[in-house]
Amino acid sequence: MKISKKNLSFIGLSSLVLLTSSLATAAEMSSMDHSGMDMSGDMSDMDHSGMDMSDDMSDMDHSGMDMSGDMFDMDHSGMDMSGDMSDMDHSGMDMSSDMSDMDHSGMDHGSMDMSGMQGGQPPADARSPDYSNGVPYGQYGKPMMMGSMPLWGVSVDDLGYQFDEDQINFEATGWYGTDSNRIRLRTEGSAQTKDDKEIDNLSSLAYWKPLSIFWNGEAGVAYDTENDNAALMAGIVGTAPYFIETDARAYLYTDGQLRLDLGAEYEWRLDQHWVVIPEVGLTAFSKDDHDNGITKGFNEMETEVRLTYETFNRQLAPYVGVSYETALGKARGQRRQENESVDSSSLTAGVKFWF
Repeated sequence: MKISKKNLSFIGLSSLVLLTSSLATAAEMSSMDHSGMDMSGDMSDMDHSGMDMSDDMSDMDHSGMDMSGDMFDMDHSGMDMSGDMSDMDHSGMDMSSDMSDMDHSGMDHGSMDMSGMQGGQPPADARSPDYSNGVPYGQYGKPMMMGSMPLWGVSVDDLGYQFDEDQINFEATGWYGTDSNRIRLRTEGSAQTKDDKEIDNLSSLAYWKPLSIFWNGEAGVAYDTENDNAALMAGIVGTAPYFIETDARAYLYTDGQLRLDLGAEYEWRLDQHWVVIPEVGLTAFSKDDHDNGITKGFNEMETEVRLTYETFNRQLAPYVGVSYETALGKARGQRRQENESVDSSSLTAGVKFWF
């Protein structure tokens, strides 16, 4: 091993200082060779309270130390390890034994800087419950979730002309509210374009609420201009299996008459714009009413097939189609007695839209 002159002079000066030091014993330990020391025995009762390790121990060689023994009960409370231990060689030390019971009661953690460590308890005012972090909401106030905001909408499902019947059919719905609660105004009927130009329609004002994922319920009041009578209304509207839009509404009139309307429609999409829509509707009554041409049971069935073309983000859809109406049950015989048509069909054209 090659040793430079500078190193020799430094060693000589260090030896002189160590010899004249009042801590001769501690200085003597700095050059001890521990390579042959066996510390594998039980060190559980060793008391290090009086040991002073404040001196320079940088040159101590621990390469041969075996510390695999039991060190459970070692007491380090009085050890002073303030000296320079930066150059200590621990390459051969075996510290595989269990040191879980070592007593570090004398160690002072109060002065340790742990500001750079992650985790720990956040300050009490780290985040406000509404996630505003102390920033005001401004002139518009606290924001609301989209599902909690009251909105409105209008949907015209049918506004078309029947050429053979010379009449305009209409069906429209307007609503206001949230995804959980709404008020709905609905009207459907027809208006004659010749002779007396009579308008027959059934309108209702109802409270709407979801019942499940695919079904919604509604209840309210209604008025029928055809028999000039008011009614209580209750219904269920939703999507049946195979995406069939289904609605069922019952009307209890003031005279005790009970009316049931059933409807279903399906959207057969040919591409992004062209859609074929078949639909069917049935009407039934609980008792006869000859003054208004009503018989007990199912009275009529209406069917229609439309070819629609959706434009403007599907908000506007003109259509052409074919409609067919027929009387059912005893209503067929009553219409024949009154010289009215039992079956009728017509070409239709119109538009449906929403906003």
